Amino acid sequence: MTNKRIAVLTSGGDAPGMNACIRAVVVASEGAGHTVIGFEHGFNGLLAANWRKLDSKKVHNIIQRGGTILRSARCKEFKQDVSAKLAAKHLDELAIDALLVIGGDGSFHGAKHLSNFWDGQVIGLPGTIDNDIYGTDATIGYYTAIETAMDSIDKVRDTADAFERIFLVEVMGRHAGFLGASAALSGAANYVILPELFTDKETTLKDIHQQLSIHRQRYGHESFIIVLTENLWPEGIAELGVQLEELTGGEVRPVILGHIQRGGSPVSQDRMLATLLGVNAVRCVEQNKTGIMVGMQNNKPVEIELSQTWENRKELGDTLTQTMVTMLNERHNWGMTT
Repeated sequence: MTNKRIAVLTSGGDAPGMNACIRAVVVASEGAGHTVIGFEHGFNGLLAANWRKLDSKKVHNIIQRGGTILRSARCKEFKQDVSAKLAAKHLDELAIDALLVIGGDGSFHGAKHLSNFWDGQVIGLPGTIDNDIYGTDATIGYYTAIETAMDSIDKVRDTADAFERIFLVEVMGRHAGFLGASAALSGAANYVILPELFTDKETTLKDIHQQLSIHRQRYGHESFIIVLTENLWPEGIAELGVQLEELTGGEVRPVILGHIQRGGSPVSQDRMLATLLGVNAVRCVEQNKTGIMVGMQNNKPVEIELSQTWENRKELGDTLTQTMVTMLNERHNWGMTT
């Protein structure tokens, strides 16, 4: 087997477990005799030739750390052909055989764009808390983000119960409801608003009012937790709070979790997923594969053509959807229909 020079970068929104993935790539590569370098600040580092050598000592004791030791960034400039050509030039000058890109949809677009101007291997590893990448059951950071959101919902419920208020908890995932659905289910929310299920404001407000009425009939004037994904409500979460106060007569408090969901030490599932993906990406390099994303389906590694990861929409799935209907819908307890 020919020893290779492998480069790795983290791009786009950071996700807990990216460091674990970098570590896996380095340890697996070093054990096989390959050399690894890391580009700083995503594709920006590729354009500026800002890199450093990585070895097992450099990645020692980082598996539990959030964020990314290589830093991350977005790079609109990389959409231009001249940028991709410059990146290809830098990779060739460094005699890089393969580039591993850890990131989400935008990062994979960048990797595909680069492949139009560079003959080396390009492989993507899915890292995003939104879990919206087609072709893999889960993405690096998703499990930790669920844990963070669930913990926040638990804390919100304590104060919501104390004041018998309605709370709106906004989570990330503007285009996909995986995080919102999982956070709502694990946090035992009373209602959830997701991109996949949202129709219009009037219908949603009517449905919330009906559900809240059922809830109050059964439990009294207690807390009511609504989870919604970011940027979904047309006028924003604050305006939704005002509309709900006018509609229900109750106190409504909005809570935006924001970037807190990106931070923290990765949970065990993300550390395992990141490690499995990193090791299998190195194996794909050794097999001279390119233009693919390495994912996991049914606990087995899979390889998906990069363009397929955004040309196909990842669905919530019947099991998750039906579970939400069962657990977040109280009508069946009262013999009511939609």
